[in-house]
Amino acid sequence: MAGVFEVEVDGVEHDHGHGHHDEAQQIDLSQLSAEEKWRLEHARMHAKHKGHEAMHAEMVLILIVTLVLAQLLLVQWKQRHNKSYNLVTLFQMWVVPLYFTTKLHWWRFLITWFIFSAITAFVTFRATRKPLECTTPRLVYKWFLLLYKLSYTTGIVGYTVVMFTLFGINLIFRIKPEDAMDFGVSLLFYGLYYGVLGRDFAEMCADFMASTVGYYSASGMPTKHLSDSICAVCGQPILVDVSEEGIIENTYRLSCNHVFHEFCIRGWCIVGKKQTCPYCKEKVDLKRMFSNPWERPHVMYGQLLDWLRYLVAWQPVIIGLVQGINYILGLE
Repeated sequence: MAGVFEVEVDGVEHDHGHGHHDEAQQIDLSQLSAEEKWRLEHARMHAKHKGHEAMHAEMVLILIVTLVLAQLLLVQWKQRHNKSYNLVTLFQMWVVPLYFTTKLHWWRFLITWFIFSAITAFVTFRATRKPLECTTPRLVYKWFLLLYKLSYTTGIVGYTVVMFTLFGINLIFRIKPEDAMDFGVSLLFYGLYYGVLGRDFAEMCADFMASTVGYYSASGMPTKHLSDSICAVCGQPILVDVSEEGIIENTYRLSCNHVFHEFCIRGWCIVGKKQTCPYCKEKVDLKRMFSNPWERPHVMYGQLLDWLRYLVAWQPVIIGLVQGINYILGLE
């Protein structure tokens, strides 16, 4: 079926079809290649927006001003009311991707999202109950530690695939570059997204459980006496000596001489993002405790998480706000 359109290229208006000009050439879009169709659409877009330079400049200015003001407001909100900022950001991190992926019919993400949400909701429910069951802390930290490891493994594999694709290694296996890149970027996104979301949920659960167990209060002063044979995170007895090699897990002693189950202290420090002793609040030297660099919540990783939170949680809101302002001013 012949497509008839009018487009202006290089200052000359070409009127295709309808017999407006005898010399005009009828163009059958079905006979054009994808690249030729793209060029025609590109030329038509330029012709449509010609003379709108001033309007585009205003839209860019509004975007820049809105981004700067939004960033300042978010920084002030985070500094003054950190708890509410974290809760709202966590909620948006959880919900915003659901909206876009449902709209785009990305079923694989939706399936993983619902599985993650169901398990995490159950674990979070257990962590916020009072009185706290004795098995809950270990359940919480085991789940989030497992999620942490899976997300990092997925992210590393995705990053490796992206790097291999950039260097052309995918051609050795006769994999198309676009397929390899899509696969790598998808894995990288899954790893980072669920890694950030899991750590934020774990931090919230850690605060609930620590205050419920009662070994420290909001003021930082312990409200219970800790026995040398009791783990301050889960409140359960420690059966393996620090110097012994455990079958399932080892026992860790911090620089303040308090001892903990391996799963508990790893969950507290790595997943729950707590860099202090759960009992006495003394600073924990994580570099000495964990030799694996991927397990250290170092500064660069924290900055990456903050950037990803901003990108996923707040960027769509800011872009929507900019589009609303442009609509009100009649710029769209």
